[in-house]
Amino acid sequence: MRTRPLRVALLGCGVVGSEVARIMTTHADDLAARIGAPVELAGVAVRRPGKVREGIDPALVTTDATALVKRGDIDVVVEVIGGIEPARTLITTAFEHGASVVSANKALLAQDGAALHAAAGEHGRDLYYEAAVAGAIPLIRPLRESLAGDTVNRVLGIVNGTTNFILDKMDSTGAGYQEALDEATALGYAEADPTADVEGFDAAAKAAILAGIAFHSRVRLDDVHREGMTEVTAADFRSAREMGCTIKLLAICERADDGASVTARVHPAMIPLTHPLASVRGAYNAVFVEAEAAGRLMFYGPGAGGSPTASAVLGDLVAVCRNLLGGATGPGESAYAALTVSPMGEVVTRYHISLDVADKPGVLAQVATVFAEHGVSIDTVRQQGKDGEASLVVVTHRASDASLTGTVEALRKLDTVRGVASIMRVEGE
Repeated sequence: MRTRPLRVALLGCGVVGSEVARIMTTHADDLAARIGAPVELAGVAVRRPGKVREGIDPALVTTDATALVKRGDIDVVVEVIGGIEPARTLITTAFEHGASVVSANKALLAQDGAALHAAAGEHGRDLYYEAAVAGAIPLIRPLRESLAGDTVNRVLGIVNGTTNFILDKMDSTGAGYQEALDEATALGYAEADPTADVEGFDAAAKAAILAGIAFHSRVRLDDVHREGMTEVTAADFRSAREMGCTIKLLAICERADDGASVTARVHPAMIPLTHPLASVRGAYNAVFVEAEAAGRLMFYGPGAGGSPTASAVLGDLVAVCRNLLGGATGPGESAYAALTVSPMGEVVTRYHISLDVADKPGVLAQVATVFAEHGVSIDTVRQQGKDGEASLVVVTHRASDASLTGTVEALRKLDTVRGVASIMRVEGE
């Protein structure tokens, strides 16, 4: 075994960073045995140097992250500070000064992954980021290594634990959105400002990363259609149960039937209770991968939190250190397919539409005519009426998103339609 330790700089020492430091210390002998050389924490960049950090030598702590990555004796930089800047500049500076990088920064990778891969390649260094998507669940490495010889056609998953907890609570208890969010906040699953989670920004960043790897094409955050889940109601869950479904916030990445383009989207959707993703409860994540040769694969586990995310970071650290000892680098960006990203209007799926209508003869015929005029075939209709008002629930056959949008716009113009209460896609069938 090599005796000179591989030196690691840690950028960020919050929930994830502190757990990375703890595991590096308490499992130092095991890590050394697995890597073939000892690893040493050489510096920790933080914003608040005065904070007590148990198990970390105060002499290692600095507020000058730039100086740390420029030292020249750092072998690997672990970036867990998040955000776009200064993370982007620190990572590229690390490459320039001879260090490989392990990152958990989904937002940065979804926005600038191509540029970061290019910088790593230019300097002959590694960029690993298993922890950026779905915490401890091994997902990125299977997609870009285990399935490298296969053709992935679809990636469908629950990639945000906060939203899954909220929706699961609404489903299992009948709670409203705000009540379920309040519980998630009290339990520490939701941030004080939950916007990134509940509006789908977090999941969209992960979808961009997954789509890029799965389809060997560049997919950026701006390419991902995003809808949040704040408008999902208890009534939506009642309708879902009547259809034998539940509701999940899904990240869906698909290859077109002709193989010439891909789509990437995040939105709430109804899925059958028989689908494996329907049984994913609480704050857990799960991703369903469909490949030509391998068939259907499901990856399941805790998708967030200090320990699960640190597990993914340490797995990458071991891989990067092994590469360094072997004088090699791991997989870089694979974007050779260069598939275009189709707009949301071309996505084809089924839809569940709930309408508030006047309770009088002829309304159903008017509504059916609008669907027919826009080429959207109706599968089932359910109507309930009382005191001159009625609710009409329409479930369609497969249709394009553009056709459905035109249908809804026309429905809103009907005098007999008081309002469109909800629109939800039906997936997983």
